[in-house]
Amino acid sequence: MRKILYLILIINLSFFTNLNAKENFFKEAKNEFDNKNFEESKFLFQRNIVFNPKDVESYLYLAKIFEVEENQKKTKKNIETVLLLEPNNEEATLMLIEIELEKSNFTMVEELLSRFEAFCKSKCDIKSSIKDKLKNLQSDG
Repeated sequence: MRKILYLILIINLSFFTNLNAKENFFKEAKNEFDNKNFEESKFLFQRNIVFNPKDVESYLYLAKIFEVEENQKKTKKNIETVLLLEPNNEEATLMLIEIELEKSNFTMVEELLSRFEAFCKSKCDIKSSIKDKLKNLQSDG
């Protein structure tokens, strides 16, 4: 009976230690990101994803890091992962709109903007500036 209790205790401690590690990776990664230590924060966000592969925030911050590093391919890949996990993520949608604007993919921008308008809550004021950018780019082309 004692062996079973010890086993249960060890399993519980292992579970809570693992849970705490997940939180610490994200918090530490966010702190490194805020301090502009992008290489360290990238490593920690990626490590956090190993423990929690559906962590939308880690993918979003990785996208931001790759955006700073001007790696559009990896930025877009992480944004698409965010949108796969959370289709109505405003920040990721706006980041993807910016990428598609840079590529002059006006059809995609219009589609993304239409979707964005359907679910926006906090960043709705940005859509008018995006529409202006889109109109200016289309008239230039």
